[in-house]
Amino acid sequence: MGPNVTKGRPFDEALRDHPLFFEPVPPTARLHPARVEERLAAVVQLVEEVPRLDAIDVPELADENHEGRPHYRSGDVRPFARALQMRTGREVIVNKIVAYLDPDGSLERWAEATTALGLRFAVLVGGASRYIPYPGPSVVEANRACRAVFRRSGGSIGNVAIPQRVGEPHRMLAKTRVGAAFFTTQILFDAEQVVEMVRQYDLLCRQAAIPPAAVILSFAPLADEQDIEFVRWLGADIPEPVERAILEGDDAESVRRSESRALEVYASVLRAATTEGFEVPLGVNVEQISARHLAPAGDLLREFASRMGPTDASREPEARPPAAARTDHTAAGGARDP
Repeated sequence: MGPNVTKGRPFDEALRDHPLFFEPVPPTARLHPARVEERLAAVVQLVEEVPRLDAIDVPELADENHEGRPHYRSGDVRPFARALQMRTGREVIVNKIVAYLDPDGSLERWAEATTALGLRFAVLVGGASRYIPYPGPSVVEANRACRAVFRRSGGSIGNVAIPQRVGEPHRMLAKTRVGAAFFTTQILFDAEQVVEMVRQYDLLCRQAAIPPAAVILSFAPLADEQDIEFVRWLGADIPEPVERAILEGDDAESVRRSESRALEVYASVLRAATTEGFEVPLGVNVEQISARHLAPAGDLLREFASRMGPTDASREPEARPPAAARTDHTAAGGARDP
């Protein structure tokens, strides 16, 4: 671990009390080892500056062709995830797109190998389209196959929530029944849909007498039209008035306006949850959508940490210079979750 890093609070405890995640861009499979080390060191430094952080969520980068076959840009993210865990003292969550796996026990072997590395938490993700007959299991089937493996290691599994998808609260309930301890959302720009999703999920869990999983609201700073198009490609819903409000002015101002929008959406969701008495625990995941966005993502992470308040496990680190942004543009791509 770095000299200024403290161990975070237990993950299960964090899920019940406003968890804060950071989702960095993992290195691509062909990135030179020296550049991988630079990326790793930059994320570690950022974590040192935000002791309030509970976990690091490492996505799997994959592009899908028209037949639903993947091209893995990140390769295996577990070495990067393991190094982050060793150097930061934080729990690290690895994402796995289960839809692409062959139905030959590949998923179970992946889960066993992952926990053997000390990586005890995972987000299991579906394919990008409900119309493609993927070879791998559905997310519900994947939860059933993996939950015991991760529980034996003292960990848990999560899934993805898509607020704008019809019937999403019922899907969340089904996934909760088979082991989902938390959900990370797609990147959010509007509060209305996520409030309604959480409201209905909360009601369904009450009716089923099942403790709800935590819902982790995802946000990311955006700088330009390229970022807008990219997060739309990831499946985010950006209302046109919000897009116009973010993009008017220069890029630096756009970043600040997108950060302000993220804080406003979070405050609106939290206000509704408090007013209506939701039992669903809520948290935040700050995404770094490309390698060049580390610095603004760090700014947004620190802003959320300040607003969410300290935990018993956090302390103020020694002052360090801000993490440097990278100049290349490696997009953090993830599959949707049917």
